[in-house]
Amino acid sequence: MNKKLIIALALTLFGPDASAQSTGGSELQLNTITTAVPFLQITPDSRSGAMGDVGTALSPSSSSLFWNTSMLSFAEEDMEISLSYSPWLQQIARDINLSHLTGYKRINDRNVIGGSLRFFSLGEIVFTDETGNQTLVHVPFEMELLAGYSYKLNDNFALGLNGKFIYSNLTAGIAVAGAQSKAGLAGAADVSFSYVNDDVQLGGAGGRMAFGATLNNLGNKISYTELDDRDFLPTNLKLGSALTFDFDKYNVLTWAVDVSKLLVPTPPAILNIGGTPTIVSGYDPNVGVVPGMLQSFYDAPGALTRDENGDFIENPDGSYQVEDGSKLKEELTEIMIGTGVEYWYNDVFAARGGYFYENLNKGARQHLTFGIGLKYNMFGIDFSYLTSLRRNNPLQNTIRFTLRLHLGNSGKTTGSVKPD
Repeated sequence: MNKKLIIALALTLFGPDASAQSTGGSELQLNTITTAVPFLQITPDSRSGAMGDVGTALSPSSSSLFWNTSMLSFAEEDMEISLSYSPWLQQIARDINLSHLTGYKRINDRNVIGGSLRFFSLGEIVFTDETGNQTLVHVPFEMELLAGYSYKLNDNFALGLNGKFIYSNLTAGIAVAGAQSKAGLAGAADVSFSYVNDDVQLGGAGGRMAFGATLNNLGNKISYTELDDRDFLPTNLKLGSALTFDFDKYNVLTWAVDVSKLLVPTPPAILNIGGTPTIVSGYDPNVGVVPGMLQSFYDAPGALTRDENGDFIENPDGSYQVEDGSKLKEELTEIMIGTGVEYWYNDVFAARGGYFYENLNKGARQHLTFGIGLKYNMFGIDFSYLTSLRRNNPLQNTIRFTLRLHLGNSGKTTGSVKPD
């Protein structure tokens, strides 16, 4: 029961295009990796949402608790609180939304703590019996409660650690196929690293260079039934870099790039042989968390070879032929890339744009993003807009809003990263 529910929810949240059955001439077929609680991957803040969903190496803000907690060590503000809100999948329903309340506080030159609450409401669902009679009205929701800590090793390096509690109530405890459902619970951690060089020359202009790496959502599998049937969290690896150009005291430009990959087993190729579903390429995904992370780097099944009649080619030993190079090709298609730019004028007005790419066979999220930001004294507001490059994508016209409250020392943090 929970497998079908998780797959349906994941496909809905990230909206793979109905036309994305193959890469248009490629032998690879749609093979999306699904996990439990996919809302953990949704970009919550408007700044990164306007820059192609990048943020691993961006200058620090309270949103860094989602992207890269270690970057908080380089924040010039002593404290910041922000609230983000996004109506989600408005092409499908009007009552789905994501809210994110987050903040941090500097303890001293080396230590920063923070926390956040993320709440994802999936709108109202009406349950019925076999005859169509209404039995229950439920508003499924998921939430994440996070505590974070950042430690500054020296002027250029910092480490970060998050601990989080995840709660997912999708079914209201109804019984399905004789199995009692329940809310899913999980504990997880994020580990992050950052490097910042505040004294580099970039084409004749002063500037900053930053690099970040994170391992997110490392935790136990989650279950929605009393049966021993569990699903992976969306564990992922992100690498990011950012270059900031200080042209003068009024004009600052940042260019950032993020590369990410899910560290979750890829669904294998399965054929019905003698009435039994059999894995003919790839690996069994029913493994532990750590083996699954390692397996995710080499378990893509690739494309089975067909003969002139369109039938799969079987080897004498009973195995099936796989197209040469297709396994590596599929592994590479699991890498997602985002890039974006941000321009600040006088630390008051920001204009942003970006692009996010996910292969057609792995979900087909391909979109352009735009946004603006305004800052006045201790207040800031960001807005972002997403337009999909694929037809009939439920993410089309996604908008996000973020309100920020800067407390403590005030510095030029929005466009720059300066070590203490």
